[in-house]
Amino acid sequence: MMITKLKNFTRDPLSRKIQTIENFYHKLKTRYFYRWILKNCGKHSTVIKPLLWTPEYISIGNNIFVWPGCRIQTITRHGEQKYNPHIIIGDGVSIQQSCHITAAGYLSIGADTVVSFGVSIQDTDHEYEQVNVNILKQPLIVKKTEIGDTCFIGAGAKILAGTILGKQCIIGANAVVRGIFPDYCVIVGVPAKIVKRYNPETEKWEKTNEKGEFINDN
Repeated sequence: MMITKLKNFTRDPLSRKIQTIENFYHKLKTRYFYRWILKNCGKHSTVIKPLLWTPEYISIGNNIFVWPGCRIQTITRHGEQKYNPHIIIGDGVSIQQSCHITAAGYLSIGADTVVSFGVSIQDTDHEYEQVNVNILKQPLIVKKTEIGDTCFIGAGAKILAGTILGKQCIIGANAVVRGIFPDYCVIVGVPAKIVKRYNPETEKWEKTNEKGEFINDN
């Protein structure tokens, strides 16, 4: 295994060699430094140059990879409100650059999920009913937000507070997602709706209406 990795390394172009060395450095930094400030830290995980984060409230699993420029932040206080937040990132999750994940409550990302670049995931909304008061100064609404295992979140997608995604949901690029969705769905659009779902009877991915009901083309 190690010999194969070394052979591949010697064959890589210079730019790839530099990236491999940098990633190895950040893997060591995660193992020997970040693990002491994270709430929980699994093995063989790599976090590269977060833009802003609150590691004391973040748990990461094994073999996760977080690319640079991500903001992974919790909220413990907003005005007179106090919170006990927890962000859980499961084994094998990949979070690409410039993602923004915010939680004041419980927010989880399931194992082996891919979060593409520029994605926003949050478990909070701001109230807005008070007239002539800055929205950011109004109370927060916190809703549990969960992403299932082996999901794929397309670039620029927005996962809004209270969204529950089942296992292996595919979210289209730039989709704005709010709601509860079953396993094995393709979800696209603004607002996002189900357009396709895996049918265990036919063992195929088939078109659906926006409620997730299979469309009979016959």
